[in-house]
Amino acid sequence: MRNSVYCMLLCAAGLSACAVTPTPIVRQPMSLPAQSAKPLREVNGAIFQTASYRPLYEDAKARMVGDVLTINLSEKTTAGKTSATSGSKSGSVSFATPQIFGMPATTAAQGGLKVTSANKFGEAGAENASNNFSGTITVTVIDVMPNGNLIVSGEKQLGFDKGGEFVRFSGVVNPQTIAAGNALSSTQVADAKFEYRSTSHLDQAEMTSMLTRFFLSFLPL
Repeated sequence: MRNSVYCMLLCAAGLSACAVTPTPIVRQPMSLPAQSAKPLREVNGAIFQTASYRPLYEDAKARMVGDVLTINLSEKTTAGKTSATSGSKSGSVSFATPQIFGMPATTAAQGGLKVTSANKFGEAGAENASNNFSGTITVTVIDVMPNGNLIVSGEKQLGFDKGGEFVRFSGVVNPQTIAAGNALSSTQVADAKFEYRSTSHLDQAEMTSMLTRFFLSFLPL
C-alpha cells in the first residue's frame, strides 16, 4: 500500500516538474566582453588619438565597436489565412438477372442487382494573428562588417518581487540610417531578432512538463 502511494506521488511530481524554458532566438552575445588594453603600434599625438577618432563635421553616431545606439521598437504584424476544400466521388454498379446453368434465376433474384456508392468531403478553416510590439532598447555595437555595417546586440532586464522579464534584440544596422540622437527604428534593422520573455509564475504555468507532453502525445486514444 505504501509503495503505491509513493508511486502516485512520484508520478504527480513528474507531471508538474521538468518544465522546459523556450529556447531564445537571439544567440549572439548581449554585450561586448571586457578587453584587456593592448599597446598601440602607432605613435599618437598629444591631441589626436587614432582609436577614438571622430570627424569634426560628423554627427556623434555609433560607428565603432563598443558604441551604443537606441533602437525604437515599432513592430506591428497582422496575418490572416482562410482555406476551403471540398471533394466528392460517386459510383454505381448494376447486374442483369443472372442465369445459373442456362436456367433463369429464382423469382427473388429476377429483379437484378444494383450497388450505388457516394462519398463527399468538405473542410473550411480560418486563422488570424495580430502582434504589436513597441518600446525602446539601447544596444551595443559588437562588431563592424567589412562594408561598414554594424552588428548590434543588447538586452534590457526588469526584476520584480514575483519574477522578472527581459527584452533582447540583435541585428545589422546600416550607419546611414541612424538618425539624429543616435537612434533608429527597428524596421530599418536587417536580420532583426527580438524577444520578450518572463520568469514570473504565470509564464511558468504556461509551460508543460516533459512527462505531461509524453502522455499527451498518445492521449486521448
